[in-house]
Order: sequence, then C-alpha cells, then structure tokens
Amino acid sequence: MIVYFLRHANAGEPLANLKKDEKRALDKEGIEQCGMVGRTLAALDVHVDTIISSPLKRAAQTASLVGNELSYEGKLQLEDGLRPGASFADFRRLLEKYSKQEAIMVVGHNPNLSECLGRSISETGCEAGTELKKGAVAKVEMGRNSAQLQWCLTPKVLRSIYAAAAESSRPKTSRK
Repeated sequence: MIVYFLRHANAGEPLANLKKDEKRALDKEGIEQCGMVGRTLAALDVHVDTIISSPLKRAAQTASLVGNELSYEGKLQLEDGLRPGASFADFRRLLEKYSKQEAIMVVGHNPNLSECLGRSISETGCEAGTELKKGAVAKVEMGRNSAQLQWCLTPKVLRSIYAAAAESSRPKTSRK
C-alpha cells in the first residue's frame, strides 16, 4: 500500500481554548498552499483510493481542497486516529482498517503525524528524524513488515516544482 502523509496547511496561530482550536480554519495562505500542493501532486500523477483526515477543521479543509485538485471523488473519511495526540497504535489500527486500498492519503497534525511517518519508516520502530512542515507531503511504500520513504516534499520544494511546471506550460515567445 502507498501512504501519502500530508500535514494540514497554514491555519494561523493556535487558540488557547482546545474546543475552539478544533474549529480553527485554514487562513488565506493555507488555502493557497492546498491548491499548490494538490496541483503539484496531480502533476506528479498521484492517485489515491481514499483520503482520511483528522476531524479537526484545518485538516479536513486541507484534505478536501487537495482532494479536489487530485479529482478525488470519494467521501472524505474522518478518523480520530489522526487527531492531535493520537498514538502510533491508533495510526497502526487506522492503516489496518484501510489495508485493502492501494493508495491512501492521511491528513493530520504534528507532532504525531511526523512521529507516525518516522516510526513507519524506521527498521527498529523507533522514530526516525522526520519533521513535516505545514503543507508538506511524504510518499511511503508500506509493506507487511516494513516501509520505505519514496519522497518527502517540503512546501518550498512543492512551490519550486509548481513554478517550474507552470513555466514549462507557458507558450514560448519568439525573440527578434
């Protein structure tokens, strides 16, 4: 199975009240970031069978906006195993639940999303040194007993790929 780990996009500053923070939406930069991430992933020919998100608003918005750019037509799956503070065991149960899928995208929060990525690709099961920035995405090929990181794209790299693709699709003008 292929698992795309996507950290939610920019959503401004955290709120002290945890219940209100769960409803914190993406900011303008976050919405733009989702469009860029989705279009870049589409240009890389990424296809997913299921998109699974934390139920928090900023993650669900990220999942929905990126999914739109990928022409994803399925229902967005909201799972508590991707909430902030969820454990690696919660994440493993989530993977088991969706194990029949060829490719899934999980959208969540740090530090647990980076921890799940790191522990998934570490041979010993301890956390490898990974840090997903807001809007970063990693592709992992999951085997029965092992996983291999295929790539990890930071927001800066995603912007570069997106800009290069946009530049190459522009009509060339002739010079005299």
